[in-house]
This record gives sequence, C-alpha cells and structure tokens, in this order.
Amino acid sequence: MPMKRAFMSHFGKLLLSFLGLSLAAWAQTGASGVAEQSIEAALRAHNFSQAYELSRSAVAESPRNPKLLALEAYALMGLGRRTEALNAYNRALGVSPEYLPALEGAAQLEYDAGTKRAEVLLSKILELRPGEPTAHAMLAVIDYRRHDCASALKHFAAARQVISSEPVALVEYGSCLMDQNQPQAAIPIFQQILAGNPEDSRARYNLAVVELAANQGKDAVAILQPLVKAAPPDPDVLDLASSAYEQMGDTPNAVKLLRQAIVLDPKKLKYYVDFATISFTHQSFQVGVDMINVGLEANPKAAQLYVARGVLYIQLGQYDRGEADFETADRLDPRESSGAIAEGLAEMQQSNLDQALETVRSQLKSHPQDAFLHYMEGQILFQRAGDPGTPEFKQAIAAAELSAKLRPDFGLVHDLLGNLYLKSGQMERSTEQSRLALKQNPSDQEALYHLIQALRESHQDRKGELPALVKRLAELRAEARNTEASSNRYKLYEPSAR
Repeated sequence: MPMKRAFMSHFGKLLLSFLGLSLAAWAQTGASGVAEQSIEAALRAHNFSQAYELSRSAVAESPRNPKLLALEAYALMGLGRRTEALNAYNRALGVSPEYLPALEGAAQLEYDAGTKRAEVLLSKILELRPGEPTAHAMLAVIDYRRHDCASALKHFAAARQVISSEPVALVEYGSCLMDQNQPQAAIPIFQQILAGNPEDSRARYNLAVVELAANQGKDAVAILQPLVKAAPPDPDVLDLASSAYEQMGDTPNAVKLLRQAIVLDPKKLKYYVDFATISFTHQSFQVGVDMINVGLEANPKAAQLYVARGVLYIQLGQYDRGEADFETADRLDPRESSGAIAEGLAEMQQSNLDQALETVRSQLKSHPQDAFLHYMEGQILFQRAGDPGTPEFKQAIAAAELSAKLRPDFGLVHDLLGNLYLKSGQMERSTEQSRLALKQNPSDQEALYHLIQALRESHQDRKGELPALVKRLAELRAEARNTEASSNRYKLYEPSAR
C-alpha cells in the first residue's frame, strides 16, 4: 500500500500502517454504496488508476462525503500524487474534522514532509484513539529529532508493538533512554537490536556502551570479545574494552588494550586522555605524563592533552608546569580548556583536600603573587567550606578575589567568584563575574548557568535576557553532547539524520 511505503521511509518494514487499518475500518462501517465498494476493491487490488477514476466520479456527485474524499486521496497516494492527495484529505477534514482515516492519511503525508502540522494531526489522532501505536511511533521520532527525549520516551514505550522489528527506531529509543540516564532500561533494547542482527558490529558496540554505563563491565567485555579479536581491531573498540576491563578492576588488560589503540591511531586524543585518567586513578602520575608527552608529539596543538598533563603535574606538586599547561590549553582553545581544567582540578582536590591545601599554601610562600595558586587556594577552600557562613568560605572568596586582581583575564577565577557570590547571596557581584568569564569565553557553560541563576534569584532581568540565555545554554549543552568527551564516556552509533 502506498501509505505503508511512505511510513516505511523511516521505520522500514512495519507490520501496521495507518491506511492499512483504515481500509479495514471502512469495510466495517456498515453498508457501502456500490461506488464505494468498487473503489475499495480497486484499492485492495492496487489498481490505483481505476480507483482514482471511480472516486473522482463519486466525489463529483457527493463533494461533501468525507469517506469518498479520503478514498480519492488514498488512490492519489498510490499514484504518487502526494500534493493532490493531501488536498483531498484536507477537504475531507474540512467536512468532518474528526474523520479518522483522513486524519491518518494527512498525518502520514505531513510527517513525511517534516511539517509542524504533522504533530498537531498525530496528537488529534491520539485524542480519538489514545493507544494508536503508529501515531505514538511517529510522535516519538518527531520528539527525538528535536532532542526532546523526555517526551519521546513516553511515545516510544507506547509504540513498542510497532517498532519491535525496526532497528533504527529501537536505536533512537535506546539513545533517548541513555540521554535520560537510564542505561539499565536501555540494555534490553540494545540486546534486542543485536539479537536481530548478531553480525552487526555497531549493534554489538552499542550494547557494550550501554552495559558499561550500567556498571556491567564484565558483560561489556564479553560482548566485545568478537570485535576485540578482529584483525585488525577497531581502536575505538579497544578503548571501550579498556574501560570495561578497568571497571572490572583488571587494570593490566585495560592498559594493554589502550596502548594498542594508541599504536593503531596515534592521532586520537581521547585515547591519551583515557590513559591519563587511568594513571590518575592509580596515582601513577608520571606514567600518565609520559604518555601525554607521546601524544603531544603527534598532536602538538591539542588543548585536551595540555589540560590532562596539567592536572597530572598539579598532582605531582609541579604547579608551575601545571599552570603553564593550562595557559597553553587556554590559548589554543579556551572553549575546550576551561571546563576541563575545572573538572580535573576538582577531581584532584577531592582526592585529598587537606594535602592539596597544604601544598598550595607552601607554594604561595615562595610565589605570593601567583594568581593561579591563589585561585587553587580558593577552589580548595570552597570545596572544604560548603556553608557560606564558615570562615573557610570567606577565605575562599578572599583568595579568589586576590587571584582576579592579580590576573583580570583569568576566566577560571571569574567562574569561581561567580559561584561563590551566587551561594553567598551577592547576586550583582555574581552577575558581574559571570559576565567577565563569558567575555573571556562566550561558550563557558558554568558562567552562563551562574548568570542565569543570579538573574532569576535577584529578579533583575531588566533587559529580558533570560529566555535567550536559557536557549544558549541548551544549545551549548547539546553541542557538548555531540562533541567527543575527554573522559571515559562513549558515544552510541546513532542513525544519521534523515
């Protein structure tokens, strides 16, 4: 049937389709006229030319009969005359706005055309028939394409009957579950995809990604074995398997596979950063530095690698080298470096805050005018203080303010002050610091978030900035999700945009 083929443009082989159901519904609506019966018979025989001629004659005699108009539209669909078909469906809806076959046909055409009206029509169908799985499936895809996974999941769940044999839709369903941090629920979805095509290496990789996210490293290792043993193996597979082994506590195998991945693709930055992460976790800081040095020989302008090495240098107590690496990363790519530096330092500080503070203050005795060290002191005190009323919190503000005074163009310290002022209720100061950070780096998500919070808390959005700021933050977060992360996180292979 033509409508079924149209819906298959996204889902592949569907067991159900709107108009397939509609023909059955028409046959059950009671006694039909001779003309209607003849049109339906021609449609079932796929004789669309005859069906169109019969329906056109019948519509000429009864121009306000919604069933005849819908039958004419269905025949036009079979002839590939989609614009005329949509017009016929719309005429039927003009006569009877809740006529289900016309709603379904028009929704299918609008869906295939990617129009906003498709969602309106599909929602109307669900008002009339709440459990209609095909309408849920279409709405799920619409939500998925606009990155609204929270809404898409409700529709995917209601459409399981329709999408059960559709790998593309299942991947989208599973991807939304991952987006909503539900890896455990996503596992059976990706198991189903792999069971449908055991030779699909992407399906196998995706299942391992999901299992790793659900802290099932042992299962991920087992699933990946056929790909790890391939000749030659994909270095991305080796990297993923390395993380699975590390999650199991098998660090030797994790390191072995990661070294193999680096040999196979020495330009891939993520492998070096993942190696540095393992080195950090096991306090093998110099080993990590040595591997990052190898990576910098192959990728001398990679901001991510300077950030990773800077964090390791700080852990080794080599603050001058760490700061130099952070400055280099910031010069090469401010957008990449700012958040990564803050995340790395936070991880380092949380490992031993007391020792970190002691080391920083020892360095400050020799370098009292070092803005970076004062920033470090402020960060550590902030991590320790918690409550804005504590003496350490006030000391954190003082250290950060001194850092900003010594180095006004230091974006990280403006981020820190924006947060400190926000938590202490100094909204105007928080706003000022966040704007300074954004001036240094317009893509600074932390600064943007603090600015939004300060404007909301103070109720002083006099310029009406909030909607645009919120939209910008959502865009940056979406971009971040689509950018390869520099930590042990892995992307699913998802269907390409259609």
